Amino acid sequence: MAEPSHDVEESLFEAPPAAEQERMVEAILFASAEPVSVAELNARMPHGADGAAAVEALRRRYEGRGVRVVRVGDGWAMRTAPDLGFLMQKETVEIRKLSRAAIETLAIIAYHQPVTRAEIEEIRGVSVSRGTVDQLLELEWIRFGRRRMTPGRPVTFVVTQGFLDHFGLESARDLPGLKELRAAGLLENRPNPALAGEDDANPEDADEQSELFGETEAGED
Repeated sequence: MAEPSHDVEESLFEAPPAAEQERMVEAILFASAEPVSVAELNARMPHGADGAAAVEALRRRYEGRGVRVVRVGDGWAMRTAPDLGFLMQKETVEIRKLSRAAIETLAIIAYHQPVTRAEIEEIRGVSVSRGTVDQLLELEWIRFGRRRMTPGRPVTFVVTQGFLDHFGLESARDLPGLKELRAAGLLENRPNPALAGEDDANPEDADEQSELFGETEAGED
């Protein structure tokens, strides 16, 4: 039997055409509930495929459509265009408000990450209850970061990719400016009289901050 030619061998490892790579990325992102990194795309696609180029081409193709290809942290995902989000809502929407303590804690973590509990308490001026941190962990908006190389090796907190995805942010750099948050009363370096000795105040006290971090909606597709 004749040996396969070098041309045949090379064709076995030849990357698919760019249009086919774009189709592959489209299929992967469509089927994935979580954002997919370029490294993950390259791992799933045939040898020689360029996931970065394919996802960028796909992003341009979806510009102006009802579905967009957006960057979320280090990954890419297909998401409904922001101006059409209202179409995805069901008639019954349950609003859950975070307490003022949770809003302030979340904002501090987002802007100062990685940050320890002691640093959060120093900025807020009051102690942070375990319930407040547990609530943010349960929502998967924060996670544990690396331990500080200081005495006691305290754990740090950082915001998650889910937090960025929920608020439509590519990265933490896209958050509102600190001046805007301070103007809204979210970042104060002195104790709030309404919170003194009461970490988890009535959620109704947080109405003014709800537009930033204070509401989550249940019952959406």
